[in-house]
Amino acid sequence: QVQLVESGGGLVQPGGSLRLSCAASGIRVSFYKMGWYRQAPGKQRELVAGIAAITSGSSTNYADSVKGRFTISRDGAENTVYLQMNSLKPEDTAVYYCNANYAKVAQDFWGQGTQVTVSS
Repeated sequence: QVQLVESGGGLVQPGGSLRLSCAASGIRVSFYKMGWYRQAPGKQRELVAGIAAITSGSSTNYADSVKGRFTISRDGAENTVYLQMNSLKPEDTAVYYCNANYAKVAQDFWGQGTQVTVSS
């Protein structure tokens, strides 16, 4: 059984930082395309950051709105993916979801989400 468990969300002031974690079981995150998505109230879920499988070079990609502020990383030994978020803005407020995708075998898994609120 595959589980993705996000943690690290919370309330932070504008300009602050948070680090989200996505701990996986049942899969090896190194061999999946991993992504962080977010969904704000009344808006569609959007990709924030992604990291390719190690077999695809572990390249990363970011939404324009978070480039230079957010960093996605992966620890294969811990089987965990992280999202370091710096210089947070109120518009970053959303529920953040972890995703694991392996298109060749049509596998796509989601975590339950963690709330991030940026407010003074």
